[in-house]
Amino acid sequence: MGGSSLLFSVVLLVLVVVLSSGEAREPFACDPKDGNTKKMGFCKVSLTIGERVNDLIGRLRMEEKVRLLVNNAAAVPRIGIKGYEWWSEALHGVSNVGPGTKFTPPFPAATSFPQVITTVASFNLSLWEAIGRVVSDEARAMYNGGTAGLTYWSPNVNIFRDPRWGRGQETPGEDPVLAGRYAASYVRGLQGTDANRLKVAACCKHFTAYDLDNWNGVDRFHFNAQVSKQDIEDTFDVPFRMCVNEGKVASVMCSYNQVNGVPTCADPNLLKKTIRAQWHLHGYIVSDCDSVGVFYSNQHYTSTPEEAAADAIKAGLDLDCGPFLAVHTQDAVKKGLLSEADVNGALVNTLTVQMRLGMFDGEPSAHPYGNLGPKDVCTPAHQNLALEAATQGIVLLKNNGPVLPLSTHRHRTVAVIGPNSNATVTMIGNYAGIACGYTSPLQGIGRYAQVIHRVGCENVACGNENQFGPAINAARQADATVLVMGLDQSIEAETVDRVGLFLPGRQQDLVSKVAAASKGPTILVLMSGGPVDVTFAKNDPRVVGIFWAGYPGQAGGAAIADLLFGKANPGGKLPVTWYPHEYLTKLPMTNMGMRARKKAGYPGRTYRFYNGPVVYPFGHGLTYTHFVHTLASAPTVVSVPLNGHRHGHANVTNFSNRAIRVTHARCGKLFITLQVDVKNVGSRDATHTLLVFSVPPPGGAQWALEKQLVAFEKVHVPANAQQRVRVNIHVCKLLSVVDTSGIRRIPMGQHSLHIADVLQHSVSLQAAALGIIKS
Repeated sequence: MGGSSLLFSVVLLVLVVVLSSGEAREPFACDPKDGNTKKMGFCKVSLTIGERVNDLIGRLRMEEKVRLLVNNAAAVPRIGIKGYEWWSEALHGVSNVGPGTKFTPPFPAATSFPQVITTVASFNLSLWEAIGRVVSDEARAMYNGGTAGLTYWSPNVNIFRDPRWGRGQETPGEDPVLAGRYAASYVRGLQGTDANRLKVAACCKHFTAYDLDNWNGVDRFHFNAQVSKQDIEDTFDVPFRMCVNEGKVASVMCSYNQVNGVPTCADPNLLKKTIRAQWHLHGYIVSDCDSVGVFYSNQHYTSTPEEAAADAIKAGLDLDCGPFLAVHTQDAVKKGLLSEADVNGALVNTLTVQMRLGMFDGEPSAHPYGNLGPKDVCTPAHQNLALEAATQGIVLLKNNGPVLPLSTHRHRTVAVIGPNSNATVTMIGNYAGIACGYTSPLQGIGRYAQVIHRVGCENVACGNENQFGPAINAARQADATVLVMGLDQSIEAETVDRVGLFLPGRQQDLVSKVAAASKGPTILVLMSGGPVDVTFAKNDPRVVGIFWAGYPGQAGGAAIADLLFGKANPGGKLPVTWYPHEYLTKLPMTNMGMRARKKAGYPGRTYRFYNGPVVYPFGHGLTYTHFVHTLASAPTVVSVPLNGHRHGHANVTNFSNRAIRVTHARCGKLFITLQVDVKNVGSRDATHTLLVFSVPPPGGAQWALEKQLVAFEKVHVPANAQQRVRVNIHVCKLLSVVDTSGIRRIPMGQHSLHIADVLQHSVSLQAAALGIIKS
């Protein structure tokens, strides 16, 4: 009996271990049990990765090579390599949008963080990296269990150029430096910091000038973006360059559109010259899905499919999301359009990334992250981080009077109204997976007060007033009313660009009528990726507060409630300009120009180049306390040392119309350092986002820049306390501008620094030598 009991215990223990760890993945390649492969060079971890990759390529036949050029790479059984699906997504949590990831037991879900546009509103670098680490923990755990890949085509770092773009929700907003710093932080979190041992491989997409899906009869598969050298260098390429140079990303994805008549996935100037040669990508370049087929079939860029395959690979494309290269590359080689060496070059880049991921190192369990399993997915700590991210990213747009935060004593009953009032899936936006669980706004508010719930509109389209009556009656009864309105993926999404900026259908009527009837204060909460023209609510005294929640992730309802009732203090800032609806009448989505052309009636795009009326500006966000800023120290003159042979030195003071090429300056550690004292004079502890903008010396049409973000810092300041914040501004990277020829320059003369919208400080940049200030 004792022996049977012991055997039963052992079996039970084994069963528990198996269930808790998931089904172990078999080795992708180099299985230690395979006597035929373990002696092959590409399986020897004692060799360098380059040596191993070259050994592997030397063993492959041509028909095998071409089947490795696509996302569903075929197995090579004769040398013990399994098939691999490259396409997985992890925009704001492990997603099942790509075929590489499946949510099946023991991995039924993953932590779903706020959509990127909400997370970025936190302006918190450490938060972004922390989210990346959690997402990659869960991704590795799922890979170890056989339900996910290791190559994630995230993040999306395109500039949110036009407020109508349906995919703007996926992006880090409209500012290129903000987008680039987000990209680098999130990628570091995903990949880790060991260049030779990736945790997962990230991908910055979609390169470049991609920000139109389907507008007014023009779709992304046919769009030719006409972009100036100035806008390419100054705006569109900045986040990608930072992603490669600072984030060390393992991949870049080229986009569907053409840029100045050339498909991005067939443009050697973009792929080989820029990404590979100038930025030194250590990784692979992948096409957006079916992009090669698109530029052949839809854009008719080449006459034959073989020419398309050859053009893509010779331009620098390494991997095709789609079957095109697997079908046509071998014939392209046979026809002399492409050499086998070109194919080998592409494979070097993809196989090197797989080597860095440890996919050729035998047992996955032997990897440093090989112990991650189901116990590491949807953990309480991960879900708490999702709540923290939502709380930090939600923006308080309006707060009239002392009503907010609501009081559990004065506001015992709350009418919760609106088509997004009980939202769950809507809260996670697009490119999402299956969340660990949801807390809707209704559930969140229900933790603080008795709720009276009425939808008011059946959905965000809000096509009629059939349910207005019950909503109005609820507002008449309650101590406070919270309207949760806005958009969802039926209004803005991939392939769906918006037609206007107003709330859809009769949502505005519902808000106004409920606010007019409400017994207590009315607060409007907006879910949306892009900006909404809510001028009516901004100007309505009955609407005492407005929150923008973006798409706040699985814990969005809890975060909204915590902010409404003051458990948390709002600190988010808008990462995009909120324009009035009339703005759209002045510029088509197809016009890629960033700078204003006043004589032509073109207003410019983003806060950097547009200075017309706004509903709420970039960087706007209120809190429940008040901060006082004092500039403790800052330089007034900074000398810019120049490279080259200098014929004498001088302190030059009159360079208001001159600008030095960045390549002519000794950039190195050329920083301007500010010391700013931030005092919280309110009664609540708060975390403050300090934004610093720069206005360059006048440059006329040369750079036509209104201002640009040069620094942002997070600082926690308890009530009635003060913190000193050190702000470092890299002169060459952040005080430079781009001229009409696409050349980055540092303007000499007075630069005006705008600190927290309340302080201004001038810094004069002066060249250290006269002889080098030439084009």
